[in-house]
Amino acid sequence: QVQLVESGGGLVQAGGSLRLSCAASGSIFSINAMGWYRQAPGKQRELVAAITSGGSTNYADSVKGRFTVSRDNVKNTVYLQMNSLKPEDTAVYLCNVLYYSSTSSPPRPLLEFWGQGTQVTVSS
Repeated sequence: QVQLVESGGGLVQAGGSLRLSCAASGSIFSINAMGWYRQAPGKQRELVAAITSGGSTNYADSVKGRFTVSRDNVKNTVYLQMNSLKPEDTAVYLCNVLYYSSTSSPPRPLLEFWGQGTQVTVSS
């Protein structure tokens, strides 16, 4: 079993900042990548930012220059620093992890797990 504990969402005015965190624990042998997706009402889920175990990052064009994803490999935690927030950033933000389970025998399959999500609301 894997657990993802997300925190940091909330209500902020446009131009403000929030920092999300997501800590993974449980039957994890190693983590390949962690990231954040978001889903607004009536819209498809989209990738916001992701980071691999080696530190490579990927961002949605809409957040480049405003959001920064980082990771603590020791704590199995991913962070999303969100600056210059806009009303269109309002959504449920979901943590995602790609990992290898410690309960699987080699060759371990790459598995995926999602967090419950945290609400981010940006008022104009």
